[in-house]
Amino acid sequence: MNNVSSPSATALTAAAARAAHLVVDQAPFLFADPLAHRLLGEQAETLLGYHRAHGSHPVLAGARTAVVTRARYTEDRLAESARRGVAQYVILGAGLDTSAYRPDTPRGTRVFEVDRPATQEWKRLRLAEEGITAPGTVTFVPADLERDSLPGRLAAHGFDPSAPAFVAWLGVSMYLTREAVGATLDAVRAFAPGTELVMDYLLPEELRDADGQAYAEAVMGMAARNGEPWLSFFAPADLTSLLGRHGLEVVEHVGQRDCVAPELWERSDALRPSRLACLARARVAAPS
Repeated sequence: MNNVSSPSATALTAAAARAAHLVVDQAPFLFADPLAHRLLGEQAETLLGYHRAHGSHPVLAGARTAVVTRARYTEDRLAESARRGVAQYVILGAGLDTSAYRPDTPRGTRVFEVDRPATQEWKRLRLAEEGITAPGTVTFVPADLERDSLPGRLAAHGFDPSAPAFVAWLGVSMYLTREAVGATLDAVRAFAPGTELVMDYLLPEELRDADGQAYAEAVMGMAARNGEPWLSFFAPADLTSLLGRHGLEVVEHVGQRDCVAPELWERSDALRPSRLACLARARVAAPS
């Protein structure tokens, strides 16, 4: 794999957080991704080693909390969408997401993984090396969301634009300008009415709690030094307005605490919900 580019640092750290949750934290688990560890490759022990050695550190515990709560909420909404008959699942910036390879993904759902070609090549090599077979319901859609037409790229890979889809857009919006966020929302608006989007976003400083602000202060500079600066922050009302201008109706905004059942926060480990990242759930409305 020496001639293949690695995925972004955020893709690796998100997968490491999902993997570490099952190793460092205590049951009941908020989310279970048994494949994340296997996709980390030669970096697995280094990345998981940080969590094993310093699992209660606020930054590492905060990262695990953010990643597993957003995954839990999103996959619960995916299951609800499938029960309504939606059979297309689009993952924007899929990175090392493993939902298509786990048995809990709703049966019959066609999964379209959208990401940069280099990241997809790396991931496909890791899947092959681990003997993880991509089911026939999975399609890799190489695309640069800042340059390519998302509806066009999806249609070229078998996506049915006349049928609704469930769209997950996680761990991406904070690294884009507001203009780039709006361009992606315009692309989603072109999907069939009834399409649902779940995206996460970062709150501005004045809306964060103490834990959320401490995490931001610890991580924001590091992200910038790694070439992935945080660029966009939204108050819920602000994002609701932006979504509306791009043809999407907000269903709800959800914080980390409300992503899982309340009793799951009665924990003996270091996971605690904070107010830094939130999730927005929105739908493509039928033409009036």
